[in-house]
Amino acid sequence: MTEVEEIKQRIMDTPVIAAVKDEKGLEEALKSECGVIFLLFGTIVDIGKLTQRVKVAGKVAIVHMDLVEGLSNREIAVDGLVRLSSPDGIISTRAGQIRRGRQIGLVTIQRAFILDSMSIETLQAQISAGQQDFVVFLPGIMPRVITEIVQETQTPVIAGGLIKYKEEVIAAIQAGAVAVSSTCRAVWEM
Repeated sequence: MTEVEEIKQRIMDTPVIAAVKDEKGLEEALKSECGVIFLLFGTIVDIGKLTQRVKVAGKVAIVHMDLVEGLSNREIAVDGLVRLSSPDGIISTRAGQIRRGRQIGLVTIQRAFILDSMSIETLQAQISAGQQDFVVFLPGIMPRVITEIVQETQTPVIAGGLIKYKEEVIAAIQAGAVAVSSTCRAVWEM
């Protein structure tokens, strides 16, 4: 099994992913039982240290490229991020960055916001292009939509955003999501 395949399997085996948006959240996530951490903050100055802390703790480090201050929205930013921090994978809303991440051997997660039926159609078109390893869509508290997207694709789905309660985690998993990501620390302990 390749390193990328191992990381993908660790994500598939982790029903709750700690999504952290600040230093305090990272400290708590590092202490939690969550094996995967989505870094939703940082700058080009500190992203290397943040990623390293996650990896030293034995956890998978996935960096949300769109939220790292100082990175551009171009494909070359993926190469820069790898040199700065060596993440296990990336999250982005940008198809070009997802494509480049796959080319250089990162686990890739396409992020999408579901606002209406047109958003679902757009997401399904992106998924069918097959550039990403996972898709995470927000808000993740829509079991019917999770089921619909899961039935239309072979790409594993992660539900994220607004998930705060055990019932929401269970509903998302039962609807077909492989995992949920949440900034809610109580969810990390479920």
